Amino acid sequence: MIKPLQQRQREQREEVGQLTALGADTAAGLRVLRGVGGEQAFFDRYQLRSEGVRLAGVKVATPQSTLDAAQVLLPGLFVVLVTWVGAHLAASGDITAGQLVAFYGYAGFLVIPLRTSAEAVEKITRALVGARRMLRVLAVERAVKDPVDPLPEPPAEVPLSDPASGLTITPGGLTCLVSAAPDETSLLADRLGRIIASSGVLLGETELDRLPLAVVRRRILISEPDPLIFSGTLRSELDPWARSSDSEITDAIEVAAAEDVLVALPAGLDEVVDERGRSFSGGQRQRLVLARALLADAEILVLVEPTSAVDAHTEARIARQLHDFRSGKTTVVVSSSPLMLDQADTVVLIAGGKVQAEGTHRELLRTHPAYRDVVTRGEAA
Repeated sequence: MIKPLQQRQREQREEVGQLTALGADTAAGLRVLRGVGGEQAFFDRYQLRSEGVRLAGVKVATPQSTLDAAQVLLPGLFVVLVTWVGAHLAASGDITAGQLVAFYGYAGFLVIPLRTSAEAVEKITRALVGARRMLRVLAVERAVKDPVDPLPEPPAEVPLSDPASGLTITPGGLTCLVSAAPDETSLLADRLGRIIASSGVLLGETELDRLPLAVVRRRILISEPDPLIFSGTLRSELDPWARSSDSEITDAIEVAAAEDVLVALPAGLDEVVDERGRSFSGGQRQRLVLARALLADAEILVLVEPTSAVDAHTEARIARQLHDFRSGKTTVVVSSSPLMLDQADTVVLIAGGKVQAEGTHRELLRTHPAYRDVVTRGEAA
């Protein structure tokens, strides 16, 4: 019974995990689904997946019920057998009636460890299924690994360059990357932060692939377009390193134009945030994540579409304040918004994975038709 029970419990947990993931994804994108009229399709998909969970539970119930029945049946048979044998011996005069009563008492007591053993088998089975699932997660190898022969860390304030595209990020300035194909600039941002293996990017004269990951993560921070917010107080979410004062956290919130989010929380920075920040809108989450990225105070900060979910007025304010707040520090922003591009010290146009033009926003508008097309399309969107 135990081996089939383990297999079916494993299958049930897989089904439950997939159902939970589908429910979380549906809840996160509910507004979009309503906008495109896709609620019914996802409801049908959830119902189908839920039916799979139910069937998996029914399959688990068969060996489980057999095991539960064994917990009652086996001790009962043991007591019946002992009573029958004892009664037979007493009737034949081999033992006395008192010895029969004593022997029955011993047998009744032994029922408890038998029942406990059966319950232990059930719990151990569940524990093994859960442990194997956890071990599979822990056994997943990272795509990006520490180098076998790391090189010394380069000095501060050195250029960050990507030979594959011809991009060079000048230290101490705000650089914007623009492309008609957003996937190109997103992939380039991943290479700059060594999010992918074999990036080929240079920090000064040193390859990022040859530096320890801890060094790369400390010096270069990538803020993805859809980053996660975990459960906890707002203070711990914005400052997980616990190295910033409340005034510094508040300053970062102001730069990210997220004061309205803070004011709306009854407990302020001590307010407990829901898992994935589901109580916040998309624009609120984006601004809070921007504040968290600013508090990291990385030497090189790479922001991927940091203002895509906010209105134009808020975006213009964030662009101005971001430029001032990160003055003297290297900041790279992936965006095609004219409001952000106008605040950049340097704008780089990427096409076909290569640098096509470089200059200020206004210069490129006047001199480069392809850049003008991309920015105009961004304004229309």
